[in-house]
Amino acid sequence: MTSEHPLVGELRTVLAPEQLVTDAEVTGSYAHDEAEWAAHGVPLVVVRARTTQDVQSVVQACLRHGVPVVTRGAGTGLSGGANAVEGCVLLSTEQMTQIREINPTERLAVVQPGVVNDHLRAACAEEGLWYPPDPASSPWSTIGGNVATNAGGLCCVKYGVTRDYVLALEVVTGTGEVVRLGRRTAKGVAGYDLVGLMVGSEGTLGVVTEVTVRLRGARDPERTVAGYFDTVVAAGEAVAAIGAAGIVPSALELIDRHCLAAVDQWKNMGLSVDANVVLLGRSDAPGAAGDAEAAAMLACFEGAGATWAAQSTDQEEADALFAARRLAYPALERLGAVLTEDVCVPKSAVPEMLARVEAAAARNNILIANIAHAGDGNLHPLMIVPPDDTAARDRAQTAFEEIIGDALELGGTVTGEHGIGLLKRAGLTQELAPEVMAMQRAVKAALDPHDVLNPGKVL
Repeated sequence: MTSEHPLVGELRTVLAPEQLVTDAEVTGSYAHDEAEWAAHGVPLVVVRARTTQDVQSVVQACLRHGVPVVTRGAGTGLSGGANAVEGCVLLSTEQMTQIREINPTERLAVVQPGVVNDHLRAACAEEGLWYPPDPASSPWSTIGGNVATNAGGLCCVKYGVTRDYVLALEVVTGTGEVVRLGRRTAKGVAGYDLVGLMVGSEGTLGVVTEVTVRLRGARDPERTVAGYFDTVVAAGEAVAAIGAAGIVPSALELIDRHCLAAVDQWKNMGLSVDANVVLLGRSDAPGAAGDAEAAAMLACFEGAGATWAAQSTDQEEADALFAARRLAYPALERLGAVLTEDVCVPKSAVPEMLARVEAAAARNNILIANIAHAGDGNLHPLMIVPPDDTAARDRAQTAFEEIIGDALELGGTVTGEHGIGLLKRAGLTQELAPEVMAMQRAVKAALDPHDVLNPGKVL
């Protein structure tokens, strides 16, 4: 009989029995996120935390035993940032689901990290309020995970990303202390922006146990403009034209025929069209301003060579197209192993970047499907490889690296919203100068001096 690790025995004295999971079949399901190609180890134990005290107890115990802590939310990440390292405590926040406050006067909400994004948005809507960050995974992803990766989403082209909405955090540090960072006030510049530092740090600087987010008032109904294009480059030209015209849509999404066909095959939504690329624009400007903005987007679509373009008069049809956009990634996963890019380039460079993605696909003989938050230049080329085809995996990895290099050459970044995790570590060293990497490592060493929090990720 294998003896129990002393750390697990210690955790049994401070946590309820059902909070500790050691069964290999169950712990295996927690060991990795949705980044299928990222490596992962076997956790020593999974802990389902319920309170800040639970998290603090786990971190302090891990410090005493020299065992790493990897924090995980819903596991919807796409960079391997929540993947287990060998022998770690995998700290799940899935049961930390309290919405503690929605304050209409101050326009803020206070939540635990396991609250699902869409659940928060629905609760805010009941108060006539709106939480804007809306990653495509919003029906499943959690606020804690969104904070960890500084998640964006469909409407971030106009309304910004998670960091723009996080006012305050409660965090368990790498030394096992519980600290509160940030503020509830509309303004405040006391000290360094430690909240901004934590957002996007992927669990390497602290474990987030409570989040205070800024809310907005409910917005006006959106108008949807759809366009069909023969090539991704032509659709990219429409995106660049919209930016050059000074139009800021509430969403501008690109979906190619591979994505729509995969969604149809899975959900039988009947959305496949006789076009290689669909571009979806939305305006939530009020009244006549919204009408004018939608008309201007339509003109940009037509000017870029759309084979068909129109403003939708059927809200149900328009919503179905955006639903297909959200379903694209899981639909493509059904076709084979998927390696996901997350590069972001200046809007003016979108056509050239899309052309380079197509060139990488042809050069490496790989199927690359394209979805994109096109309005802010955040592209998600998806490399799809048949199961058990090692040679195709190698070619896809080459294309992945080429696309990163092209994005950097065009003035872009290796990740717009998915994070570095494991998949983009080499790309990070290409993007950041050695002096800047040294600054990043100094921050990590200062806040996690024992390297107990998600070691081996990001840096």
